Amino acid sequence: MTIKQWFVDQALIHSRRTIILSILATLLIGSGIRFLIMDDDMMKMLPKELESKITWDAIQNEFGSTEVIFIAFGHQGQSVYKQKTLADLWVLSEKLGSLNTVDDISNISTATRIDQVDGFMEIDDLQAEKELSDVEIDHIKIYLNKNPNLKKQLVSKGEEYFLTIIQPYDNVGLDQFRNDIVAVGDSVLMDYEVHYGGTAYVTGSVPQLIREDVQLLIKVGMLIMLAILLFNLRSIHAVLMVMMVILFSLVAMMGFMGWAYKITGSDRFLFALLNTSMPIILLTIANSDGVHVITKFFREFRKLGNVTAAVETSMDALLLPIFLTSITTIAAFLTMVTSPLEPLVGYGICISVGILWAWLMSSLMLPAIISTKDWDPLSKAISQASIFEKFVKHIANLVVRYPRYVFSSGSILVLVGLMGLYKVTVDVNVASFFKPGTEIRDSMDFMDKEMSGTMDLRVRIEGNIKDPTILQKMDSLQNYIETNGQVTVTYSIANVVKQMHRTVMDDSLKYETIPRESEKVNNLFTMYSMSGDPEDFSSLIDYEQSSGLITALSKTMSTEDVFLFVSSITDHIKKSFDASMNIDVTGMIVVIRDMVLMVISSSFFSILISLVLICAITSLFFDRIIWGILAVIPLTGAVILNFGLMGHFDITLNHITAILSSIIIGVGVDFAIHFISQFRRLSISNPRDGLSQEVIQDVGYPIILDAGSNMGFGALLFSAFIPVQYIGGLMVFAMMSTSLGTLTLLSSSTELLKDHLIKKGD
Repeated sequence: MTIKQWFVDQALIHSRRTIILSILATLLIGSGIRFLIMDDDMMKMLPKELESKITWDAIQNEFGSTEVIFIAFGHQGQSVYKQKTLADLWVLSEKLGSLNTVDDISNISTATRIDQVDGFMEIDDLQAEKELSDVEIDHIKIYLNKNPNLKKQLVSKGEEYFLTIIQPYDNVGLDQFRNDIVAVGDSVLMDYEVHYGGTAYVTGSVPQLIREDVQLLIKVGMLIMLAILLFNLRSIHAVLMVMMVILFSLVAMMGFMGWAYKITGSDRFLFALLNTSMPIILLTIANSDGVHVITKFFREFRKLGNVTAAVETSMDALLLPIFLTSITTIAAFLTMVTSPLEPLVGYGICISVGILWAWLMSSLMLPAIISTKDWDPLSKAISQASIFEKFVKHIANLVVRYPRYVFSSGSILVLVGLMGLYKVTVDVNVASFFKPGTEIRDSMDFMDKEMSGTMDLRVRIEGNIKDPTILQKMDSLQNYIETNGQVTVTYSIANVVKQMHRTVMDDSLKYETIPRESEKVNNLFTMYSMSGDPEDFSSLIDYEQSSGLITALSKTMSTEDVFLFVSSITDHIKKSFDASMNIDVTGMIVVIRDMVLMVISSSFFSILISLVLICAITSLFFDRIIWGILAVIPLTGAVILNFGLMGHFDITLNHITAILSSIIIGVGVDFAIHFISQFRRLSISNPRDGLSQEVIQDVGYPIILDAGSNMGFGALLFSAFIPVQYIGGLMVFAMMSTSLGTLTLLSSSTELLKDHLIKKGD
């Protein structure tokens, strides 16, 4: 017994058993959904061996978490230096400090001041108590004005808002951390204008947004798909059968992702921002398999009038192309495992499992269900052609009459796309992921405008941090960093040493420098320890005082500015520091640079490998290289056209839109393979003159219906995230370009080359 016959027997002879086993297997793998974790920590996307990631982890271990949340509160147009405002800041600090997720809090109520009293250095609280007099408030204001570097970290430019910086404990879930902070902030600061920001806030907010986003996208996508399918198939039972294949595939994919995370614990199986497109993409791929089976069955039942014979004939024609489309689509998505970005690896693996499940359901369960139903041969769904079927006849006539014109027209469109490729820009800035007017975007814009910004650069320097030479170089590096107009403030232990030096030298500004003698620097630290707590410096130097940290905060930068900025910093370090010193640069700014480089390399590699694999697989199964070449013609055209549109419409390439190439290739290859498979089958029995027209009419309807119902991709346009909206718009166009490309570029090519394609006897 052949494999093909075995599949047919399971559907026709053992239909009930096949249906029951399919349901049980889906429930088993789908049970892993309970282990699914939503997280969008950008650092978890990076390869563990990446230099900036290694440095980031080292800084986290030595100086505590650098992923912080900012809270700014006050009233626009009013001075923040008021008794009630400072009292509420005190209460905020107390309540935040009681949270078991909070490690450190930085604001006026927790900050210290360094003063000289009778020739000695005295360390005291900047805000000594909750209730303050006007005189005490003036003292705070005077001290901050005297120390502008500290003021930039705690008060807004117009003195209208106070800033609090909250640092979590290591290994605390940022979603829980974010929720705790917002709950306290909203309860204490209900009388103020409040803004939240920082990478931890964005990362902690995204899981809930993803959860809401995915639910909306699936609902909208399903509704669009149901409407189009019902309008064309005109059979509720047929639509429900297709939807069952889709639902089972989605459950299997999400369940597998949960099981994979439960078993491996790998971050690549976390459900992150870029995974929001996964359900919609699998929805359309599974829909493709189901639509081809149902429409083929309708055509065969219309001719044969017998359900069993129609199912057997349909599956005999479709088992091979559905298998090939599944294998080639899986191959396209599995190219993602070569990506340096961790979530893309998990993306490729999990969606491949979903595609595999869709193949099994459409090849076994769907024909089994079809065979158990009593179909009416006189119903409109069976006996009458739909609108899409009539439309396909017009395309077939056009291709057969004017194949050269059709091919030329398609080629011109591809050239238009080609002209836009050089305009494509890369941007992985998180701020650009959110629309202006949304809470997260408004908070980011506020932090850039009024506060110190939320983008950070971290420079870790190893050496004897009490060495005046190293301190002076740290200070010099900070001054250089601040020459960039986007940088708002830098701080390190060098700032503290300069402040202590000025304080003990009668508070004279000319002594706000690094002492040249090591003894003086040591004396300053000794004097500080007599009145203050050396732990105050834990975020600036490590316990052994063998490494120090420079932190720079900046406004949001474009990707181009990030490249220039990081390049200038690394060049300055090479020139100014001894080559033997170990100096590492990281921070969100450097992460963005590294992600850009990885996005570009992985995108081009994914496209190239996908096309080569599809060409090779198709050539192997159809025994001729020319079929492999013809299979990738509409795909290549669609990829060029879509990326060209990105350039023409200023849609940026980032780690989310980067998956676009694999999606287009993975979905679009289905159309080409179904066309080629049917061309080869019909070429055996049909005359050459009417061959192309017959092939187009046979496979054109399910291709157009598949593409039309796949407008469920349009659901992505309703996403809360701008890159996902871009994917939605581009994928709607991709469905049009790949389907019409198959029925124009591919069909006109086979019409022009049919003598060569047939003469060797397929």
